[in-house]
Amino acid sequence: MQINWGDVDVYLATAPVDMRKNIDGLSMMVAEVMRQSPQSLSVYVFYNRERNKVKCLWWDKNGFVLYYKRLEKGRYKIPKALAGMSFSLSGDELNWLLAGLEFMLMREQPTHLFQAYF
Repeated sequence: MQINWGDVDVYLATAPVDMRKNIDGLSMMVAEVMRQSPQSLSVYVFYNRERNKVKCLWWDKNGFVLYYKRLEKGRYKIPKALAGMSFSLSGDELNWLLAGLEFMLMREQPTHLFQAYF
C-alpha cells in the first residue's frame, strides 16, 4: 500500500525502538530524542531491533495517526551506520522503505521541462 505523503517532512529514527510503545510513548520520543514537535506536520518513522516492524506517527489536524507494518519475511533495508538522532526522508523514500526496498539506493528520474519537442 502506497500512501501519498504529500509535502510533509519525514524523519527516521536511527536507533531501534521497543514496538510495544504506543502513541504516547512514541510522541514522547519525538519530543525528547528527536527534539521535534510531535504535532508538527511531519511523519516520524520508528523500527524494531530485528528490522521487520515499522511504526509511522503523524499528527492529522485533531489527533495522532499510527501506521504499523510487519514484514512476514525479510527485513527493512535500514542502514545501521546512520548517525545522529534522526534522518530525513522524502515521501517517495518512505514508500520505498515501507515496500522493503533499499531506499538509500533508489533515485527518481529527474524532471525534464522541454522547451521544444523536435
